Amino acid sequence: MSMEQERGIESSIIECAGVCKSFKTPEGEHQVIKDFNLQAKENEFLVLFGPGQCGKTTMINLIAGFEKVSGGSLKFMGKEITKPDPSRGVVFQSTALFPWMTTMGNVEYGLKMAGVKKEERQKRAQNYIDLVGLQGFEKSYPVQLSGGMRQRVGIARAYCNEPKVMLMDEPFGALDAQTRYLMQEELQRIWEAEKRTVIFVTNNIEEALYLADRILVLTNCPATVKKEYIIDLPRPRNLVSPEFLALRKEITGIMDSTL
Repeated sequence: MSMEQERGIESSIIECAGVCKSFKTPEGEHQVIKDFNLQAKENEFLVLFGPGQCGKTTMINLIAGFEKVSGGSLKFMGKEITKPDPSRGVVFQSTALFPWMTTMGNVEYGLKMAGVKKEERQKRAQNYIDLVGLQGFEKSYPVQLSGGMRQRVGIARAYCNEPKVMLMDEPFGALDAQTRYLMQEELQRIWEAEKRTVIFVTNNIEEALYLADRILVLTNCPATVKKEYIIDLPRPRNLVSPEFLALRKEITGIMDSTL
């Protein structure tokens, strides 16, 4: 059995072929994505790793359907992506929780908008609140939660809609180092328990290596794929193992400097 079969990774669910994205500015066209090729397989944890401001967030926005491609093809389950869809959940760096809603209210919100009955949506929401370790905080408001706890609410909210793909745009970037490490452990645990295709953006090499099945190293803006790495290391990852440190050194060495 292959490594992909062991992980339950199947056919491609996201396919980018020659994707380009430009924005109009007062100075003219500004290209952010250039000839971007990507295939994300079912249940795969794929990391987009690159320098700051290189276009990683724009790529997430294109896959989410928040922006439209300027050129090339971008497909979800064989169909062109033209708009947002609940089957592609998004977790942002800023948690974007509704401050007037409790944990339960935030997590069940998507199901409420979809017309799911109260008893069913709260049952499903409770399942994901439990999964992210927030039992007892169902009635708490975001202002009463720590940064890490608010990010857990964001993850539970995205999972509660049961998307096929989770898009995570530097979700731990605003957290302190210790909380960030704990959230990486938690995310790995959650992903192992509730397998989804995850496309995760980061500019932190340790985070990329700790979480990824596969890493796509991106160039400076306009972003394209510079190199691909399959991370065949046992989980949970040992951050000081010779294999981990060797990969860290190699990937850091080929990464473009931040402009």
